[in-house]
Amino acid sequence: MSFFEVKKIVKNFGGLTAVNNLSFTVEKGEIFGLIGPNGSGKTTVFNLITSYYPLTSGAIYFKGQRIDGLPTHRIAALGIGRTFQVVKPLRRMTVLENVMVGAFLHTNNRAQAQKKALEVLDFCGLAHRKDAQARSLTIADRKRLEIARALATEPELLLLDETAAGLNPKETEEAIEIIRKIRDSGVTIIIVEHVMKVMMGLSDRILAINFGSEIAQGTPAEVANHPEVIKAYLGEQYAKGH
Repeated sequence: MSFFEVKKIVKNFGGLTAVNNLSFTVEKGEIFGLIGPNGSGKTTVFNLITSYYPLTSGAIYFKGQRIDGLPTHRIAALGIGRTFQVVKPLRRMTVLENVMVGAFLHTNNRAQAQKKALEVLDFCGLAHRKDAQARSLTIADRKRLEIARALATEPELLLLDETAAGLNPKETEEAIEIIRKIRDSGVTIIIVEHVMKVMMGLSDRILAINFGSEIAQGTPAEVANHPEVIKAYLGEQYAKGH
């Protein structure tokens, strides 16, 4: 049994099939990339994994346990954390308090939650902003805070949704370093990202989807050179070599 497995998942919204018979596995310690054009179903996959939406059909397994149908907080407690594409920190709270919210998943003790939050902020390079109000942060620091809040829940599997979106090249490099550090600390990662430099540089394997269905799966080089992937991103003419 794989560390994480998605088996033939389907999600229908009325007459729209947002995810269509999708299957993939992720091994422990891997960075697994999920790519596709806007509207292809990537964030919907994350919402299905974390039980924000119920599956229409299919199954999801984490460390051998079937998790689809469990409430979201139970999935988080089992060890699956996530970030969100649109970062929404608790704006009137400090950076430290924001991260403590995540730490309270595993403790009711305020001192323990604060200790965990400080460790995570140091890991993410945000310790110097711990007493700042979250609303005062730059977009790059808000992205870091989003990662820190997820890490405070002590995930074994972390779902990263467009961590590098809106960042300049230097900030993107820093985001890549943090993601590598997270993997090196023993956390398995599934990453959704439009910045191809990030995906190609980080991912061990990549799944490309379009209209909720798989179009290619393999190493970054294999997926990048797949004609269906080129067509989905760049259009029919480019795929034919014109």
